[in-house]
Amino acid sequence: MIRTLLAEDMHLVRGAIVALLAYEEDIEVVAEVDRGDRIVAAARSSGADVAVIDVSLPGKDGLEAAGELHEELPHCGVLILTGVGTPGLLRRALDVHVRGFMAKDAPPHQLADAIRRVAAGERVIDSELAIAAMRPLEPPLTPRELDVIGAAAEGAPVSEIAASLFLSEGTVRNYLHRTTSKLGARSRIDAIRIARESGWI
Repeated sequence: MIRTLLAEDMHLVRGAIVALLAYEEDIEVVAEVDRGDRIVAAARSSGADVAVIDVSLPGKDGLEAAGELHEELPHCGVLILTGVGTPGLLRRALDVHVRGFMAKDAPPHQLADAIRRVAAGERVIDSELAIAAMRPLEPPLTPRELDVIGAAAEGAPVSEIAASLFLSEGTVRNYLHRTTSKLGARSRIDAIRIARESGWI
C-alpha cells in the first residue's frame, strides 16, 4: 500500500482527489493538509511514502515545503501539482529533488500512475508542462508594470518606488494591484514570485 499525503488548500479539489484515489487498491491517503507549513509534520506522523503537493499553498510555498521534506524525510517522494509550467518553476522543482511534476488537470488515471512511479523512485514530468516550460512565456504585464513589480521585488516601499519612477504613490499602488490581478496572484509577494519564476524580473 502506498501511503500518500495530499497538500491542497482548495477543499473541493482536495476532496475530489481523495475520492478518486479511494478507487485505487494500492494507494491510501493517510494525511491531508491545506497549508505548506504543515506538510513535514504531517508526513512524519503519517509515515507517508509519497507527498502530492499543490505548488501554490498558504503558509509556505509548495516547492519550499518540498525542499524541507526532502531534507527531513528523503524517503518520501514528492509529486508537485501545478496549473502552469514555467522554466523557473520546473528548475526550482528539480533543485529541491521533486520526483514528479504534473498538471492539475491531468486525467485521474495519470495521477494514480504518477504516484506509483514516484513511490518506485522514478521521475515523472508531465510532457505538456515540460514543453510549456521550455517555451519562453511572454509577460502579460506592461513595461511600466514590470518596472514597478521589479522595484517591489527589491524590497522598495511604495514611496521609494514612486520617487524613483516619477509616479505618484497612488499610481504605484494601482500598478501593484493590477499586476497582482493580471498574474492571478494571491498577494503582492505571490505576484513577485510568479514574475521571478517566469524570468520577467
